[in-house]
Amino acid sequence: MSDETNALAVSLFSEILTADQLLRNRLGRVMPKGMEISHFSVLNHLAFIAAERTPAQLASTFHVTRGAMTNTLAKLEWAGYVHIRPDWDDARRKMVAISPAGRRARDQAISSITPLINQVVGDIGPDRVRATLPVLRDLRRKLED
Repeated sequence: MSDETNALAVSLFSEILTADQLLRNRLGRVMPKGMEISHFSVLNHLAFIAAERTPAQLASTFHVTRGAMTNTLAKLEWAGYVHIRPDWDDARRKMVAISPAGRRARDQAISSITPLINQVVGDIGPDRVRATLPVLRDLRRKLED
């Protein structure tokens, strides 16, 4: 790679990492009390797929360790946001589903973060955001390989 390509790559990842840090900080401040971004992400995923998942499947989806997912799920279960039951076909496995309280908490979180993300998109401009999405999707796909 040329020096120019190296500088471009470093600049790209520096911007993405800084934006990620700033976004997480801003979202963390507007999330409902006690909810972490990881909690919201799991609840949002379970609400979107409307199906049960194993902790291992969720860990794979979010690219985290099983231990990290187990910790997140324990907090969500304690809060009453998910139901965790044994898998009737394989007692060694567990199945996770979003509870009605979890769906309400997810909806409240969305209501809390929507003004922030709408403002950011409005400030940048919907056309520029729309033009950026394919590049970000390609980057994500490359990193998933």
